[in-house]
Order: sequence, then structure tokens, then C-alpha cells
Amino acid sequence: MTTPTTNAVGAPIASDAHSQTVGPDGAIALTDHYLVEKLAHFNRERVPERVVHAKGGGAFGTFVATHDVSQYTRAALFQQGVETDMLARFSTVAGEQGSPDTWRDPRGFALKFYTSEGNYDLVGNNTPVFFIRDGIKFPDFIHSQKRLPGSNLRDNDMQWDFWTNSPESAHQVTWLMGDRGLPKSWRFMDGFGSHTYQWINAEGERFWVKYHFKSNQGNDYLPQAEADQLAGSDADHHIRDLYEAIEREEHPSWSLHVQVMPYEDAKTYRFNPFDLTKVWPHADYPLIPVGTMTLNRNPENYFAEIEQAAFSPANFVPGIAASPDKMLQARIFSYADAHRYRIGVNHTELPVNRAQAEVNSYHKDGSMRYGFRPASAPVYAPNSFGGPAADAAAAGDEAGWQNDGELVRVAHTLHPEDDDFGQPGTLYREVFTDAERERMIANVTGHVGATRIPEIRARAIQYWKNVDAELGARVEAGLAPIDEPRTVLAGEPVPEPVGAK
Repeated sequence: MTTPTTNAVGAPIASDAHSQTVGPDGAIALTDHYLVEKLAHFNRERVPERVVHAKGGGAFGTFVATHDVSQYTRAALFQQGVETDMLARFSTVAGEQGSPDTWRDPRGFALKFYTSEGNYDLVGNNTPVFFIRDGIKFPDFIHSQKRLPGSNLRDNDMQWDFWTNSPESAHQVTWLMGDRGLPKSWRFMDGFGSHTYQWINAEGERFWVKYHFKSNQGNDYLPQAEADQLAGSDADHHIRDLYEAIEREEHPSWSLHVQVMPYEDAKTYRFNPFDLTKVWPHADYPLIPVGTMTLNRNPENYFAEIEQAAFSPANFVPGIAASPDKMLQARIFSYADAHRYRIGVNHTELPVNRAQAEVNSYHKDGSMRYGFRPASAPVYAPNSFGGPAADAAAAGDEAGWQNDGELVRVAHTLHPEDDDFGQPGTLYREVFTDAERERMIANVTGHVGATRIPEIRARAIQYWKNVDAELGARVEAGLAPIDEPRTVLAGEPVPEPVGAK
């Protein structure tokens, strides 16, 4: 016997092919409640796409702590031998939902660990640095990478105008224009927490850490021509690659290492260790192995488990905390706020976001709330009826950096090596191979070559000369003349909005 179709509340439906009509003209009856329900739900079956990292995919898996790092953190998921369920989502930064996977762009590397102490989210990229160091510039940066308001086209002049007016971007743009800007697939790229975080051990000792997830498949990249071809022939190349690899039971894995800096080192280190545009040299702080992440299960429903997955740097667990990194501080607010807007205030009750640990919260009501405590349970704190109570010792708040005024002061003052071009120059000269340098120069020349404003092109040439004199000279020599120059008219009055009185 065929299972009958029902409406949203379980009542059987007579037809999915014919709507009810009345009268001699065959007008559709408004009383056809199933037609109304079906069309109304269809009109609402999308949620707003992410403003950034809109295009992506992911999979579920496990993280196994294989090494003892208990001297640095008491976080349950990082205790040797512990296995933790997890979810990973990979993405591009600037593209919209339907954009190609193979545009040159950093890749998001967002991880959700369903730990015994609550959910821990690590929201990073496939690069160890970022374009800016202060969250107040983030909306401007993203606007420069998106589309012009008139033509709705992406614009190289706009991108290079922002980058060359923001010299702190040089390190990330060097990564972007190198091979890592076009990974072969998500399986063949590393991931980084990028920010500096705090680890706290059982004795309350504090350490600064950076996360490095090294791909056990190795690192590989797409040549620009192949990426361009794939953008037209298989725009979902990276989504397809991950999904099909897991279906073949070729489960990709990454080895987690951390760099650990003693707490007091941050006050006197030669550059600001909380600056998101900088890396810590491995010679100063070597990689320490922690464990292995393996992705072994594809989502059953992309919308429910990937599109509605909500990652937030605000989701910490005992033994892990924030740092004075100004970009991290801004993201702690911004990400959670975005999810409340996109999905709803009760997005943490959705299965993909729900903690496996017990949740005891005084949050109440709100759109789409379906979980609730017994009617006799108190809904406020403090109370006299035995409700849950905050526990600073359990949370680890006693070991925060917030009370260390000296640390905060030195974190935001100039260190001896806080320049913007030193590390990208080192990356170009000492890390890239000869072949990687050649490919990077070709990438930069092609990208800068699309600029049409002479002043911006001149700044871009100087930008690369500041990174490395030889690199800048080769970029300059490789640029063809501008066919139809555009002009920048600085100081023009901003026109009134259309329709303004």
C-alpha cells in the first residue's frame, strides 16, 4: 500500500497534481488550503545566504586526540584518547551561493566539535593570516571584494584600491596570489585557526596557541587556466570532490598541531602575537602534535545540515578562551549575531547545531523554540527553587586575560617588528619555491593588469615593491599599458539618494 501524502500537520491530501477550481471560469478556490500551504512554503524555503562564506560544503567526522597536551589545556576534547564527533564546512569567502568553487579566494575552514562539555567552534581559513587586523574594517574589506552597486560586477580596481590603502593586507594577498589561493580541492589544503587563542590547564596556567590542521592528503593546487575552465564546466567542483571521495570511503583526514607560546612571552615578543596579519615563526614556537580529524560521513540533507550549520568563535568550552586579538573580539559578536538573523534566535536547537552535552539555560521563548523545561522549573536567576547556577570554576573564567591590564596595553602598542611587509617578503623569498614564485608573479600580473585606474595600479606596483623589490619590478615589467584608463575624482560630493527631498 502506498503511503499517503499529507499536509504539514499530517492530514491526507487528495491530489498533488490538481488544484480545486470553482465556477464556470475555473477559478482556483482560496479554500484549497493545500495549494496555499504548498506555494507559501515554497516561497519561504530559503534562508538568507551568508554575507561572506556563502558558497560551501561539508561533512561529518571525528576528532581523536592522539597526544598528551594536558599540560597546556584541560579541554575534554584535547585529552589523549578522547574521540569527539564533529562537523566541518569549507567555503569560499567572497562568492555568492551560485558562484564557482574555483575562483581565486581564501577558503573557509570551519569546525564544530560536539564535545562532552558543550560545542566548540573553530572558525578559520586555509591561510594562517588574514587581510586586516581590526574588525572595524571588515565590512569595508568585504564590500571591496563583492560587487559594484551599479553594474553588479566584481571589480579589480575596487579590490586593489582597498588592498593598497591597507598595507596590513600584504601578507594575506601574498598567500592569495600564490598556489594556496587555488587549492586542488578542499581535501588538499591545510586549515588554520589563524587567530591566537588561549589554552588553560587544570592548574589554571595560561598559554597562547595557534591551530594548524595539516592535510594528510598533501597540498596541491589548480593552475589558473584549469580553475577558469572548471568555473564554467563544473562550478561545484570542490563540493563534488569531497562528497564523492567520502562516498568511495576515501575519508580525508588532517593532523592537528598547535604552536604554544608561554603567557608572559606575549608582553615582550618582537611583534604583536595577537596580530592576525602575522604568523609565529616555527623556530620560535615549534609545532606540537595533538590529534587527527577524519571526515567520514556526508550530510543527509544539505540545507538542514550544512546551510543551517551555525559556526561561531563565541562557542568556547572550559580550557579554551579568547585573546586580545581585535579581529577575534569582533568576530565573537558578529558571527553569533549573523546566525540569529539568518536562521533565528533558537538556531542552537536545530539538530546540526544542538550540543550533545546537557543544556541548562534560562533562555526563554523566541521564534521557533520547541525545546522547553518542565513548567515547575524556574526561568530566571538567581532563584530559590534549585535551578542551574553559574560556576566560574567549571567555566574556567578565573583564568581570563581580561584582568591583565599590562598584557592588553602591550598587545596594542608597537613591537619592534610590527611592520606590514616583512613577513610577506619572507614568505615570497624563503618559503615559496622558484616555481611557486613564477606562478605568483603571473597571478599578480594578471590580477593587477585588470585595473583601469593609473593611480591604483601605481600603488599596487609599489605595494609589491614593498614586499620585495625584485617581485615588484617584475610585476611592473609584466603589466601591459592601460587601454582605457578610468579616473578617480577624489573629493567629489556624494550624490543625494534617488528620490531624496
